Amino acid sequence: MTTVIDRCDVVVTMDDAGTEISGGSLVIDGGAIAWVGAGAPPETLATGRPEHVDGCGLIAVPGLVNSHHHLYQTMTRVRAQAHGLFEWLRELYPVWASVDDEWVHVGALVGLAELALSGCATSTDHHYVFPRDRAAAGVGLLQAEIDAARRLGLRFHPCRGSMDLGESSGGLPPDSIAQDADTVLAQTEEAVRRFHDPSAGSMLRIAIAPCSPFSVTDRLMRESASLARRLDVRLHTHIAETLDEDAYCRARYGKRPLELLDDLGWIGDDVWLAHCVHLDEQGVRRVAASRTGVAWCPSSNLRLGSGIAPVRALLDAGARVGLGVDGSASNDSGHLLAEARTGLLAARARGAAGMTAREALRAATRGGAACLGRNDIGSLEAGKRADVALFDVSGLEHAGAASDPVAALVFCTPGRVRHLWVEGRPVVRERRLVGVDEDEVAAAGRRVAQRIAGSRQAGSVSR
Repeated sequence: MTTVIDRCDVVVTMDDAGTEISGGSLVIDGGAIAWVGAGAPPETLATGRPEHVDGCGLIAVPGLVNSHHHLYQTMTRVRAQAHGLFEWLRELYPVWASVDDEWVHVGALVGLAELALSGCATSTDHHYVFPRDRAAAGVGLLQAEIDAARRLGLRFHPCRGSMDLGESSGGLPPDSIAQDADTVLAQTEEAVRRFHDPSAGSMLRIAIAPCSPFSVTDRLMRESASLARRLDVRLHTHIAETLDEDAYCRARYGKRPLELLDDLGWIGDDVWLAHCVHLDEQGVRRVAASRTGVAWCPSSNLRLGSGIAPVRALLDAGARVGLGVDGSASNDSGHLLAEARTGLLAARARGAAGMTAREALRAATRGGAACLGRNDIGSLEAGKRADVALFDVSGLEHAGAASDPVAALVFCTPGRVRHLWVEGRPVVRERRLVGVDEDEVAAAGRRVAQRIAGSRQAGSVSR
């Protein structure tokens, strides 16, 4: 299938030079971009009977890349509204302990659909809750969210997370959702061998992702890193998110969080880290020099009162910084373009030179791709995968922004993507999902959320 996108107002290529093409067009041939340039594409490329899409009034950008999420949390939005991270987790862990396949599948459908409608073509997910009383769920829960991504047509990088440090051993999570390390390692290896596709243009790749310093033992951190490098997959975890975490690591290990990771072999170009809010200058330099990726999650950090990540310093040091919506229980939204706007404003809270709109957009595309170890997505260039988002800038929210419609995508109120292709296949057309019925997904989300709330209330009464 060939698709010709004709004469967009601007094509934002996100190539190394930051090229933006006024009146630009693209040709999609199968799963790849065959041509990008000004004006009409060469006739020799538009063979057969290609589909033509009028780009008038539209901005073309690479399909956005979400570098950190917890999709199961989509079913528990607006909980623990007045808490910081540790108390927020203590309130929600007992709720999440009831997670099952339906919860994960529907939560993933809702969360990924929301992302797709915001122009996101690729998302990761960090799933780390595997209740002990359902040992067989180790692979089943991942399968449930993988099935959701396939239904929607999104490129997906789920992480097999883990927790083995329960309350009785000095960790934060209840023992009921802390697996033993041997089980984690066996199920993680099984998940990688069953699902991971390392081929070019892959739609599904697995990463290994112990949760955090306050929920995972040293042994599991070290052996997870060894396993990932033996299987040639990437590593992911949370780090330096809050001052509470910093105090916990100093008291338990005598080190700051990033120093602990460094000692455990968790710094390098095959690793990306969520949050990195509380890095000192030395930490910023270490992350950048080691080519470790950073998944920047501004809305979550603001919602939980965690702070504002030193993103300006990270970018200036040359760090790879992607953007993440984080869990919908600590953000309550999954709109990645809105996340870019929040990130822009949060960074500028430190000073008006804190970030530009194009830097925020680059974090949501090229930066996220770098975190996930992908050099075949994140830009609109011939030979790259055909992940293309078209945003309408002709409506009310962009009226008056004619001087810089690209910056308007980030500065102005973000809306739905007009069209989205992933691997050359349409995922959103005219602001509606192609692969699933949005109203049915929303209804399923309401039903599952009501079941979760009802079972929790029943449990409280019975106690």
